[in-house]
Amino acid sequence: MTTRAVHRSETTYTARPPAGGPGASRPGAVGRILRAAALAATVPYLCLKGAWLAGSRIGIPDGSVLLEPGMFFKVANAVTLVMDSAVIVLVLVFTRSWGIRVPTWLLTVPVFIATGLLVPIVVAFPAQRLMAVAGVGSGAAAEAAKEPFLDPWVFNVVYSGFIVQAIALAGLFVPYARKRWGSRWQGVLGERLPSPTGVVAGAAAVTAVAVAAVQLFWAFGGTAGLSASQIARFDPQTGAVSATHAICALAAGAGAVNLARGGARRARGALAVAWTGSAAAACWGLWLLIASTGATDPEEAVTLAMVLTYAGQMITGLLAAVVLTRFLASRRTA
Repeated sequence: MTTRAVHRSETTYTARPPAGGPGASRPGAVGRILRAAALAATVPYLCLKGAWLAGSRIGIPDGSVLLEPGMFFKVANAVTLVMDSAVIVLVLVFTRSWGIRVPTWLLTVPVFIATGLLVPIVVAFPAQRLMAVAGVGSGAAAEAAKEPFLDPWVFNVVYSGFIVQAIALAGLFVPYARKRWGSRWQGVLGERLPSPTGVVAGAAAVTAVAVAAVQLFWAFGGTAGLSASQIARFDPQTGAVSATHAICALAAGAGAVNLARGGARRARGALAVAWTGSAAAACWGLWLLIASTGATDPEEAVTLAMVLTYAGQMITGLLAAVVLTRFLASRRTA
């Protein structure tokens, strides 16, 4: 065995702590603060969802579509309550000694979903608040054109909680992942992945560019592919959301190509871009597709162009996730 091979073997071995060993996943002072912050940030959302499921109308104005009869919003509230409850489980996994023994697939799937749903909020919501402070996009036209949905304070409370969750989870997950899978992102990207994976990465890049072009067109006031009510509700602050989706799609495509090409670039940064971009594109594309099925008012229904864009967004994320999975599998084999 060569000196390089021995060094590589020792690095791989030492990067993995004994499963369940002493202090395998015990947080320090910063970790305890992040754990408390993440747990506290789930309380407002869980309380609101629980109240709505129990029949409360807190935060829901008269005339809101949320008050219409039917099972869609009840099921959506129940599902999202469970999803936010999963944050509590993740926090415990990252900070308790038994968390190091949780099967990889059982952990990475909810972490991937949490990353995908939270990252666009972390980007878009502060951008909207900054635009509001600067007087860009007052939202007057949008408010006048739309039906009541939720009281404004609900968005501020819930999205602020999501941002705290995202920051705290990231701060807890990184040291956990470094202890458990540190060898996967050590060093450089390495050799090019097999050609079938390259084809998948190329497809992800193509769909990413198409989705980003449409989302940016809408972000800057383009009206093609939108209904009359959606055009009337346009505001620069809502455009920030479309711009965020475009950025995430491009990150997914670029991340996939970067991983497939390999090379002397650091693996850590490339993995972070691919993971974040693919998760955000896949999860929000799917979420928007699901949400579009709940529209009961013909004026609120999404157009075919929007459905195709959401589908393309989801496909971009899934293709990039395939490349990401193949890359990590190759690092494990190595």
